[in-house]
Amino acid sequence: MKLIAKVKLLPTEQQFTLLKRTLEEANAVCDYISERAWENETFRQFPLHKLTYREVREQFSLSAQVVVRCIAKVADAYKAGQKKQRKFKSHGAITYDNRILSYRPNDSMVSIWTIDDRQRIPFVCGERDKGYLNGRRGESDLVLVDGVFYLFATCEVETPEQEEVSDFLGVDMGVNNIATDSDGNNYSGKQVNGLRHRHACLRSKLQAKGTKSARQVLKNRKRKESRFAKDVNHRIAKELVLRAKDTGRGIALENLQGIRNRVTVRKAQRRQHHSWSFFDLRQKIAYKAELHGVPVVLIDPRNTSRTCPICGCVDKRNRPNQNTFSCIRCGFSGFADAIAAENIRRAAVNQPNVGRDEVKAVHTELRLSVPASRLL
Repeated sequence: MKLIAKVKLLPTEQQFTLLKRTLEEANAVCDYISERAWENETFRQFPLHKLTYREVREQFSLSAQVVVRCIAKVADAYKAGQKKQRKFKSHGAITYDNRILSYRPNDSMVSIWTIDDRQRIPFVCGERDKGYLNGRRGESDLVLVDGVFYLFATCEVETPEQEEVSDFLGVDMGVNNIATDSDGNNYSGKQVNGLRHRHACLRSKLQAKGTKSARQVLKNRKRKESRFAKDVNHRIAKELVLRAKDTGRGIALENLQGIRNRVTVRKAQRRQHHSWSFFDLRQKIAYKAELHGVPVVLIDPRNTSRTCPICGCVDKRNRPNQNTFSCIRCGFSGFADAIAAENIRRAAVNQPNVGRDEVKAVHTELRLSVPASRLL
């Protein structure tokens, strides 16, 4: 499988300026190529290369390979849609390949092309990421984040064969409770939701104040909430995967794709609803499971929280409130999320022909290339 190793560059002040100017020049070239593509209605990479390569080489100071990467960036941008001309931020990420970037993990050094020739720049990263660099494949992205330069390198990581399992650990995901498994373990969302509410109130106050110091506080706090939520998801995903691994089971998840478009909520709940990071948790579970050889299957979520596991009765009235399940037919009752997780587990066990191809397809669907340092 592919993971992204996150490498922090430690340039000198002069090297920092060169990298910044390189980003600005490359993105100016992207804007020029995008304008020519729009004028000529030429959006595919090869025809766009024939149209713009010589012009760009004559008018700008970028090397041949950087120009090629800029053309590819513009072509990729138009793959998302051709209804409007694409514009690029002056400090947007640019892509490097092996011709213009090389790593020396043992020396913690990279050799990278800039507009003033190649520069040798030291880097730091975690030991796990450094090990991943030995399996680096393809391209790396140079990114400027909050005044710090990073390289995101695509690395190939060996994964074990998926285990043959006869049982699954069902996992129900929600807002009030981030996850509940069929063993009865509950991961409350109270801390995350409380933090998000506090951040939202603080942002509102600072934005209303509008002073220079208030804007500086907002700038310093940005992404703090998302980092916390991702860390919580990492810990939950790791615990679920290890529990399934240790007990020789797979993991069954609800297929909640597109749920935000299907579900309507009251105005007061919109912020909480749209900040729900279930997809991030789902992907973290999927890639960690693949690293440990644990199969993952997706289950249709319809009626999983309304079905009685004892008599099979399906009715809205089985859920008198958020946390309680009480069957109107047989009287069975319990914690609603735990019962939903058990229904998810049973649905996975009873699925016909859940073979390796289907499980691999699930892993492929859920996999997301994000920095390995954030993933593990």
